[in-house]
Amino acid sequence: MERLRSFTGRVRSVPLLRHLLVALVAFVVVAAIIGSSSQYLQTRYAEMAFFAIAAGGLTLLTGLSGQLSLGHGALMAVGAYAATLVLERTGGETLADVFVALLVAIAVCAVVGVIVGVPAARLHGPYIAGATLTLAVAVPRLANQWDFLGGEQGLQVPVPRAAELPGWIQDLVWFFTAAEIDQYSFLAYLGWFLLVLAFVALANLSRSRVGRRWRAVRDDDVSAELAGIHLGRARVVAFTVSAMCAGLAGGLMAMNVRLTAPGAFTITLSLTLLAAVVLGGLGSLTGALIGAGVLAFLPHFATDLGESVGLSATQAAEVTPVVYGLVLMLVILLAPAGIVGSLRTFLARSSLGSTKEKTT
Repeated sequence: MERLRSFTGRVRSVPLLRHLLVALVAFVVVAAIIGSSSQYLQTRYAEMAFFAIAAGGLTLLTGLSGQLSLGHGALMAVGAYAATLVLERTGGETLADVFVALLVAIAVCAVVGVIVGVPAARLHGPYIAGATLTLAVAVPRLANQWDFLGGEQGLQVPVPRAAELPGWIQDLVWFFTAAEIDQYSFLAYLGWFLLVLAFVALANLSRSRVGRRWRAVRDDDVSAELAGIHLGRARVVAFTVSAMCAGLAGGLMAMNVRLTAPGAFTITLSLTLLAAVVLGGLGSLTGALIGAGVLAFLPHFATDLGESVGLSATQAAEVTPVVYGLVLMLVILLAPAGIVGSLRTFLARSSLGSTKEKTT
């Protein structure tokens, strides 16, 4: 009993151990849910995973570093095209091909993040938003200029077949879920596995010295500079980390959609990611996860609701942006700090109220 208390105390005192333990438990629970779900839900879970990775990087950039980006859809496009080109070259038939493609996507986006982040570090407020907005508009159109990117039709993305996966993965999935792995469940498992790893890395980074520097720059850049923090370096690092998350998300998106085309990375994607971050709560990874869930499930829920009241499939699809906008407006009006931020404020006030009652 004493050893158990010592172990739990050590886990609580070390953020990395605490985050790894929570991540392990969360992944086991999610894996069990994925294994018992239909192919439709597995596709939605995979979609939620890559949206959450992109939103997690964006909430770190906007919420912790204070830089507003409207160009993360373009960074996802860079990651998607990089991963697709690697998969075309390697064949994309093995798990190693998939991880190599995703690593290349992350590396390419890290380089792009540095290139964009250096000039963006000199900008503030609407100026950096305008610069990244230009990125969101220009990058997808570059695909039409080079034939090797497939033009408007895009590139087909090869993904590994379930039979090509290592036997130990198939045995592990069967052990925990009593279900055989297929392409849909494989992409869902892969997405959530990488999501858990990305969130553990971002959570530790936000609590490290680097994260404290980002908060200091966000809250008061003059005081931060007087304290010895290099403002430009801190902002470039934040932008690069966020771009790497967008690259990983773009690579996963390409594998799930099985097609990389410029039409999937319009300015709408960048604005939708930002809306998801605002909806969940700026600076919160939990909020990014909730916002990603809304992005993945709400459009399909709204379409089904429209068809159930007699609308055609086209009309129901047109209703989806309206429903999404109404949900966003309601959250902004009723929970200005986002869902997670408002919930934390409510719990803090409740705790303070109960403490006052006890003292009186």
